[in-house]
Amino acid sequence: MARPVQGAPVKMAEYFRGNLRTHMTGVLGGAIWMLGMVLSFMAAGSAGPAISYALSNAAPVVAILWGVLVWKEFADAPKGTNKLLVIMFIAYLIGLTLITYSKVT
Repeated sequence: MARPVQGAPVKMAEYFRGNLRTHMTGVLGGAIWMLGMVLSFMAAGSAGPAISYALSNAAPVVAILWGVLVWKEFADAPKGTNKLLVIMFIAYLIGLTLITYSKVT
């Protein structure tokens, strides 16, 4: 808030000026995060730590897909960027797969 990437610095008092809808959006985001964490902890007990870790770290895969396909974050990127994005996405998925299969039975 004091050193934002974009825009002017924001004072803490401005937080309290937000309307109910804005604050409830934050509460909803926190509730979704909490539900995901609870489910991850539950999965660790039955699926094992390796599989639970891999599933919890699959969130960046969803972020990649949303960023690239929905929000078109790299639409104006230099030539060759799409190739690097595909390589990065595949490498991340391979890493998650290897972590998942590392479970010792």
